Amino acid sequence: MQKTKKLFFLLLIIIISGLSGIFANRYIFPRLATTKFFTKYDFLKRSTSDVTIINKTEQIYIKDDTSISKIVRQPLSSVVSIISYSADSKKTPIIKNGTGLVVTSDGLIVTYAGAITTENASYKILTDNENIYDAELLEIDSYSNLAFLKINASNLSVASFADSNESKPGEKIIAIGNDSQSHSPSFAAGILSSFRHHYNLPEKSIASSEKLEGVFEIDLSAQNHYIGGPVVDYAGQIIGITGMVYRDNKESYFQIPSNKIKLVIDKQIRRELGTNPALGLYYLPITKTFSLINALPNESGALIYSPSGQQGLAVLANSPAANAGLRINDIITEISGEKISTEKSLPDILYGHKKGTEVELTILRNLQEMKIKVQL
Repeated sequence: MQKTKKLFFLLLIIIISGLSGIFANRYIFPRLATTKFFTKYDFLKRSTSDVTIINKTEQIYIKDDTSISKIVRQPLSSVVSIISYSADSKKTPIIKNGTGLVVTSDGLIVTYAGAITTENASYKILTDNENIYDAELLEIDSYSNLAFLKINASNLSVASFADSNESKPGEKIIAIGNDSQSHSPSFAAGILSSFRHHYNLPEKSIASSEKLEGVFEIDLSAQNHYIGGPVVDYAGQIIGITGMVYRDNKESYFQIPSNKIKLVIDKQIRRELGTNPALGLYYLPITKTFSLINALPNESGALIYSPSGQQGLAVLANSPAANAGLRINDIITEISGEKISTEKSLPDILYGHKKGTEVELTILRNLQEMKIKVQL
């Protein structure tokens, strides 16, 4: 009986010791091995080689549809409703409602020209806090078709623009419009579909040296309600303004990227929109595909071009380009040492110069490089 008790007691000690070892090897040693003091001991490292420590986590669900109102709260404070109406009392009044953005606290407003009536019109502005102002149309930028109006106000909430170079296709966006007669804002959520590097703003199938090139396209319905209004990302930053041109007798919608908008706003603030340069030609942007098909020596640049093959329809008569002797099928590769590329188009580079200045064009004519000076 005494031997049986001793044997049972010894067996109990062995079982408890074994369980203690398993517990220590599974739970205590792995945690000790992660501390600075015990990392030098190899037996602790070996004890963790087949052990994974799992920390408890919590899942958090965010509903996009309920957060849109919070996302647009800040940009919405700078969105205005623009009423343009005929100033000619002899005709039936023409009333148009559009959307714009306050860009300076003293009342400078930007919109797309298609959002307002631009001839013989008067303007009223309704701000986010429901104040009403008379407005004056200052100028329409020939490069971007952005229009600027001015109201007599102070301490207005100003639009905040993002770096549009950071915006990538596939991102979720929100368009804001304010073009209804009730002047209450409307919203639409969509996807930033693409960046069209070679989309040019003239209402033609070929590009103009004076018109903005490079726009966003978004997957969004009823874009006619958002012309002149901002498109914001899910951080609440404005990445573009919606515009439209007629192309092939159809409405073609796009978004002017915020970085290009900021260039135009800065120029307007300096009162320099009237100094926009003109070169006076039509062209095709050269891409890698175009270069391969036509066996060109370069993969970028601007090919002076007319679908009809006529010099006078590619280079406008009496233009700086014509006066400098530029010809159809010339390829412009640089302007004053600045290379034309996908990221920096011919109109973009020209927009950085003023009317009347002289630039030097690097061109390829019959595959021979030439330098030609042009007075813009």
